[in-house]
Amino acid sequence: MKLLLTSAGISNPSIHAALVELLGKPVAEANALFIPTAIYALPNGGDLARRVITGALGDPFCDMGWKSLGLLELTALPSIQRELWVPLLEQTDALLVGGGDCQYLCHWMRQTGLADLLPTLLRKTVYVGLSAGSMVLTSWGTTYGRHGLPVGGDKSLGLLDFAIHPHLDHEWFPDNSLANLEQLAATLPMPSYLIDDQTAIKVSDGAVDVVSEGHWKKFIPSHRFIPSPP
Repeated sequence: MKLLLTSAGISNPSIHAALVELLGKPVAEANALFIPTAIYALPNGGDLARRVITGALGDPFCDMGWKSLGLLELTALPSIQRELWVPLLEQTDALLVGGGDCQYLCHWMRQTGLADLLPTLLRKTVYVGLSAGSMVLTSWGTTYGRHGLPVGGDKSLGLLDFAIHPHLDHEWFPDNSLANLEQLAATLPMPSYLIDDQTAIKVSDGAVDVVSEGHWKKFIPSHRFIPSPP
C-alpha cells in the first residue's frame, strides 16, 4: 500500500515531496479523485465540501494543480452500476479522502464495497487522507454522532495496526491539547501517532515514516513516549 495520511492536507514542502515520491511523478501529471463523503455528517457539510474542493478552506488538497480532478461521492454509488465507477478508481493516481466523521465514512466505504477494493487498488493508487480520511484506515476512529448510524458501529477499517490523532494543539480544536490526546491514547491497545497539521504519516510497502515540519509524538501502549526530534 502507498498511503499519505495527513492531518490537514499537503501543508508544507516536506509533505508535498512525500506525495510526489509516492506518486512517482509530479502532481501536474497525476489524476486524482476526491471523496468528500465524511464531511456531510458535519454541520454545513455541503458548503465545507465546496470550500475544500475550491481551496477556500484548509491547506492544499484538491487545489494542487492535478492533471485532472474528479469527484466520487460514496452515498451515490449504491444506485450506480459498478462498471461506471470502479474503472475510475482503477485509472486514478491519487485517491483523496476528505475529513469529517469517521463512522459515517467507514459505513459508506463498506456499504459501497470500496473497503473491499482498497487492498488491491492501493497496490498502485496513492491514498491521500485528510483527518478522518486518514483515521478511517487505522485501528481507531471517532464519531460526532450526527448521522443517525448505530452508536456501536465501526468507526474505522482497521487496515493499519496503529491510531492517528490529528490536529494536535490546533486552535479550532481546544480538546486536542497534547495532554488530552495523550490521555486518550493511553486508553487504546495500539500505538498512536499524535500529529499536528504540519505532520503526515507515510506508509509505503509496509514501512511507516513520519513526515513533519511541525510537532508530533508517538504513544506506545506501555506508556513510553517517542518525541519528535528537536
